[in-house]
Amino acid sequence: MESKTESQEQEYDADGRQIIDGSLLEGGGQILRIAAALSCILHIPIRVKNIRAGRDKPGLKAQHMTGLQLVASLCNGKLDKCRLGSLEITLDPGPIQSGQFLADTKTAGSICLLIQVALPCLLYSSDVCTLHLQGGTNCDMAPQIDYLTLVFKPMAEKFGLNFDVDIKRRGYFPKGGGEVILKSQPVKCLVGVEITQPGELFQVYSRSFVAGNLPEHLSKKVSQSISRAIKQNIPAAAVEIKQESMKEVSAIGSGLGTIVLAETTTGCLLAGSALGKPRTPAEEAGTAAVKELMEAIDSKGCVDQYLQDQIILLMALAEGQSKVLSGPLTLHTRTAIHIVQLMTQARFTLTEQENKTVVIACQGLGHLNPYLKG
Repeated sequence: MESKTESQEQEYDADGRQIIDGSLLEGGGQILRIAAALSCILHIPIRVKNIRAGRDKPGLKAQHMTGLQLVASLCNGKLDKCRLGSLEITLDPGPIQSGQFLADTKTAGSICLLIQVALPCLLYSSDVCTLHLQGGTNCDMAPQIDYLTLVFKPMAEKFGLNFDVDIKRRGYFPKGGGEVILKSQPVKCLVGVEITQPGELFQVYSRSFVAGNLPEHLSKKVSQSISRAIKQNIPAAAVEIKQESMKEVSAIGSGLGTIVLAETTTGCLLAGSALGKPRTPAEEAGTAAVKELMEAIDSKGCVDQYLQDQIILLMALAEGQSKVLSGPLTLHTRTAIHIVQLMTQARFTLTEQENKTVVIACQGLGHLNPYLKG
């Protein structure tokens, strides 16, 4: 069954800024990140209202403020009302800059979420850009830095993104203190992709870690629980399992976690991840990560539920048509599509298959980098 997603009526304030309602659909920080990135890239002044209105503690947190301030510095923009707890901000973007930029959440706020909002903007700069980011590398309610390097990066490269990530130091809740350096190359235009063949699963890779004052044997327990679960659920797959213990020089604070990655014969990458919890057996992190991976595999898509919404902005900016086969759409993905269609001329078509997978198709903008000629 095919359905075209409806475009929404655009609304503007008295100063000509496009109004974005931050309480719609998923109603979280994702709306803010997508709106800020598109504002920067397409030079659209915005007013975002009702920021995180549906959350227990609505308004801006330190992490959201840091992301907005980073985008404003990238485009030499004017950012107003950006303070803790604010339910509304305005951003008037200027031309996208190049060079080196620093952002520090000063908390365990996610470095990956800073990258989500900033990286698309850097693609349309005039030269190589470097982000020096500080905060949390492995956080709850956000992608782990390992997911960004092992899953998002290979997918992004299919669209034409070219960037490198250097993890100088990891940081965990509650201290943060992680340090990541990202270098990106500008692009003339992103290219549309077609990823609709899931292929057969043939290899599983996992990386488990402990840091700080946690004993090294806990990462081995996590790995053992992963090995047992993989043999039970995917007995034919080749398995590579690694564990790592990080000292103070390579990590701030104490943490335990894992990512489990499955690769298919057509190059699709699916993942599950988990962090250890206080007063909880370490093995549960491994079990939880494999459970999340199996849910992704069972969805029969080419992307997992987390990659699903992260590629929407790339599909919209790319030239030509993109098609990606996914499992059932998440609310995050529907929210991303809604905001993209509200702010751009990109249009999405969703086709549900008999097995409940969905083909996400987009006729992209083909947005060109004004600084790169030829």
